[in-house]
Amino acid sequence: MTTTRIQVRSAAGTYGVLYGQDVLRRAATELRTLGENTGVYLLTSPRVARRWRRPIESALRSANLRATIVFDDREAAKNMATVDRLCRQLVRVGADRRAVIVALGGGVVGDVCGFVAASYLRGVRLVHVPTTLVAQVDSAIGGKTGVNLPEGKNLVGAFYPPQLVLADPATLATLPPREFRSGIYEVVKYGVIGDKRLFSFLETRIEQLMERDAAALGFVIPRCIRSKANVVGRDERESGLREILNFGHTFAHAFETATAYRRYLHGEAVGWGMIAAARLAECTGMLAPDKALRIENLVRRVGPLPPLPAEASSAPARLVRIMGSDKKTRGGQLRFVLATSIGHAETVPGIPIRSVQSVLAGLRVNGNPGR
Repeated sequence: MTTTRIQVRSAAGTYGVLYGQDVLRRAATELRTLGENTGVYLLTSPRVARRWRRPIESALRSANLRATIVFDDREAAKNMATVDRLCRQLVRVGADRRAVIVALGGGVVGDVCGFVAASYLRGVRLVHVPTTLVAQVDSAIGGKTGVNLPEGKNLVGAFYPPQLVLADPATLATLPPREFRSGIYEVVKYGVIGDKRLFSFLETRIEQLMERDAAALGFVIPRCIRSKANVVGRDERESGLREILNFGHTFAHAFETATAYRRYLHGEAVGWGMIAAARLAECTGMLAPDKALRIENLVRRVGPLPPLPAEASSAPARLVRIMGSDKKTRGGQLRFVLATSIGHAETVPGIPIRSVQSVLAGLRVNGNPGR
C-alpha cells in the first residue's frame, strides 16, 4: 500500500495527514520535520496501550520520547477532571512549552489530548495518531477538541489543529467489531453530506468494508480524509459550511447526554441520529421518501444499534430540551443539519418542535425500524 499524504489548511498553518501501512514506523522521522523539541510525551488509554504502547514507544524513542501517560478514555471520563489530571501529570514529568504531545488512541483520546495541548502552558505542539476508524476518518482531523459537561457533549473545548496526523490501517485490525462498526457510521455520514460516489460504494460493498477488506479501506479512508480536509480548510471555525459535518449529531448528542454517556459508542449514537435526521428531513418535505429510506437502510445494515433512550417515546420533550444546549443553537432556536438529497446537506433553522418530537416518538426504543 502506498502512503497518501493529504494537506489540511488551518489558520495556524498547513499540516499533513499521512495514511498508509507502516506509517507508524516512520513516526520519529515525521516528528523531526516539526523542528526541535524538549521532549515528546505520549498520551494514551489503557486498552490502546496494551497493544500499541511498545511499538509506538520504540518508534518515538529517537524523537526524544520522555514519558508515557495512560488515562481513562471512556466517554464518561471525558471531562474537566481528566484534563486537570493530565495537565498536572505533564508538570510532574517536566513538559515545557517546546514539548510535543502525541495522542495515541480513538476519538476520546484525541479530543481530550487536543484540549490539553491547547490549554497546557497556553499551547504546546500536538500530533494525532488515531487508532480507530472514527478517529482516522473524522475526529483527528480539523482541530476540534473538547470535553463533556453533565449538561451536554463537547461544551468545553477549543479549536486547536494538530501539526501532524499519522493514520495506519494496521491499528484497525485489533479493534473489537463493535468499535469498528462505530466508525462506519461516520463514513456513511460523509456519503450523505457530500459524496454520492462514496454512498453508492457503501451500498454495494458495505460487507467488504465491515470485513476490513484492505481495498475497501484504501478507498474509503483517504476519501473521507480529503472530504474533511476540504470542509475544514474552507471553514475552520464552524461558522457555516463545517456544520454539515454534524449531520445526525444534534440527535446523537442528546441521546448520549440522556444516557450519561454510558450506553453508546459515539458512532452508534450518530447512527441513530442519522436515521432521525433523515426522517425529519422527509417529514418536512426536504428529502424524498425513497432517499430517506436509502439512508436509513444503509445505517441499519452496519449492524445492531443499542436501544434508544426511553425518552424518545415517553418524553421526547426532554430530549428536545437537551438539544437546546447544542452548539448550533442560535438565540434559543434549534438548527439541524438535514440532507436535501444523497450527497448534499445544509443547516436548517426554524424546524417546528412538534416535528422533532414526532420523529423522536416514532423511533422504536427496541430498535425496530418503526416505519
